[in-house]
Order: sequence, then C-alpha cells, then structure tokens
Amino acid sequence: MKRWLQTGATLLFGAGLGASVSRLPSIRRRQEEEEGADLLSRIPVLPVPTVQASELTMSPGGSAVVMKYGFPSLANIKTRESYITSYDPRTRTASWVIERLNPTSLNGPSDRKYCDFKEDDSVHEFHRATNADYRGSGFDRGHLAAAANHKWSQKAMADTFYLSNVAPQNPHLNQKTWNNLEKLCRSLTKRYLNVYVCTGPLYLPRQEADGKLYVRYQVIGQNHVAVPTHFFKVLILEQTDGRGVELRSYVLPNEPIDERVPLERFLVPIEMIERASGLLFVPNIMKRTSSLQAITNR
Repeated sequence: MKRWLQTGATLLFGAGLGASVSRLPSIRRRQEEEEGADLLSRIPVLPVPTVQASELTMSPGGSAVVMKYGFPSLANIKTRESYITSYDPRTRTASWVIERLNPTSLNGPSDRKYCDFKEDDSVHEFHRATNADYRGSGFDRGHLAAAANHKWSQKAMADTFYLSNVAPQNPHLNQKTWNNLEKLCRSLTKRYLNVYVCTGPLYLPRQEADGKLYVRYQVIGQNHVAVPTHFFKVLILEQTDGRGVELRSYVLPNEPIDERVPLERFLVPIEMIERASGLLFVPNIMKRTSSLQAITNR
C-alpha cells in the first residue's frame, strides 16, 4: 500500500514528492497573502484627517463647554467647532442645536462672505438635505446656530452653514423677527456672564374643521425636508454675580410676523417647549444651579 501511494504520488506530482509536499503549506500561505493583497487593492482607502495641536486647545465658543447644562436628548449627537446638535434623520433637520455666547465668541475676523451652505456628509445621503431641496421652495435656509454668533473663528462660522444646522424658514420671519431674536441673544452677553442658546424646530398640532387636532407640515425638495410649523429658542442666562441662572423660552410661528410685535409676546413657559419637543431642560439645569428663575413676561 505504501509503495502504491508513492507510485501514485510520483505520477501526480513528479519525482520530488517529498520536497513538494513539504512546500505545500508555504505555497498556500503565499497564495492567500497574494489574494489578500489583491482584495485590499480593490477596497477604497479613506484618508485619516490630521489633527492640528491648535484644534485640541480650548476655544472661546468651543463645544467642550457648550454642554454645561446637559443634553436635552441623546439621539444622533454631532459636535462642531462651536456648537453641538442632535440630528433628526426623519425630518432632515436638527432636533436641537446648543451654542454658548459671550463677548469673546462674538468678536473676531470671520466673514460670512467666505461661507457657503453645504451638505453634511456625516449624514447618510438618504437622510441628508441638499441645496437643491431649498431651490425654488420659497423658504430660506434658516440658521439654528446663527453665523454671527461665531465671529471668533472662520471655521466656527463656516460650520454653521452645514445644512444639518438649517431648517426651512419663512423668508420674512428669517430676515425680520427671527433676526431680531438672534440680535437679542447677542445683546444679552453684555448683561450676563454666558448666554447658552438652544434652538430647534417644532411641529405643533392644529385644530381643523372636523374639530380634531392634526400635526401637518409641508416637505420640500426631493429629500422631503420637513418645514417646521414653529421654532423655539431656550436661553440659559448665567448671572454675573454668581447668584444663579435665568431662563427665557420663546416660540415663534414659521410665518410672517409684524415687527411691531415685541419679542416678549413670544415668551412661553419652558414646560410648553419640553412637552411639544420631547426634550427636557429643567432637570439638567437644576443639577448645575441652586437658583433658577424662569422669565415669561418681561
């Protein structure tokens, strides 16, 4: 039997059977390595971005200090140069955006003429808004974190032009009353140590002819970007004397508003925003202060 095996092997592999058999494992390994190398050559390799030392230092409006008063929710969190956002892939807009304002963050050499609205490539293309969605829609690309809040850094300002920081906004509202509210937020930095601003969309129910409540909102573009029925801003104001914080909560309808109507008319109890948005602010704030005063009529 042994002789037959040797004879058969000689017929199959030739005379140097012993040496050939001993080399088979190494041959297989070399073939596997070559196949692996060929496979890797077909897989696109993405470059790893380098991190500059300056990016690791604390910045005036940096995201490291933005979340002092906690996260209103924990879904799809994204960190930018000077704000933090929670993105809602269903609506193609953010659920909320938080930024910290103070005199340092409001001043600097940045210029919005160097900024362009851009897709957020960190969002899957199925759930991403594009500039084409807004084109011809009749709506502005309304900032949630305002560009003028981040003059301290050109990159910080440019980050506010991601479409994930934008929602379809009535042009008159965007350019008039909403702009006035953003200016108010900046002016408050003269009276308070820090001004934390949380902004987001709302989709509120309305009673229709049949007496029932419905949540209805328009969508725009091929990607069906949701048009909010309202917008909110929650301001957390740190008092300079360290006595605690004040809270102001605004809700504005996404429609033209007469500029003669004072902004105080749109102050609402924070509970209304918490119930309507599914977010929570007060429990987190109370973990960081023993004194909270909510302002709803000033």
